Amino acid sequence: MSTAQENPPVRLTPSGAEFVVAEASPEFAVLRKTLRRFVFPMTAFFLIWYSTYVLLSTFATGFMGIKVWGDINAGLLLGLAQFVTTFAITGLYVRYADTKIDPAAAVVREKFEDGTYAAEVTQ
Repeated sequence: MSTAQENPPVRLTPSGAEFVVAEASPEFAVLRKTLRRFVFPMTAFFLIWYSTYVLLSTFATGFMGIKVWGDINAGLLLGLAQFVTTFAITGLYVRYADTKIDPAAAVVREKFEDGTYAAEVTQ
């Protein structure tokens, strides 16, 4: 039977000072840069794509009303493409997160767990 002295309790919540140290670390800078490398361009792309759809719907009603097949027109196809684009971006983000963001986050998490940031707070 083990006692509390043999197995000290594991501290699960880092202190605020540790978060400040982590935020200033080069590992966190890499994580932030990696996330922004995907999020900012993809957000800009989607906002432009969505704005284009809205502007076409408002000012190019003739174009949006072009019959493509039966009662299906260009506006309906572009509207459905908005959903397809959303799911595609989600899939791309999941793949990017798995290959780029998660490994960078693991480095930061490991430094929290092994006490590297806590040690820098006490220095």
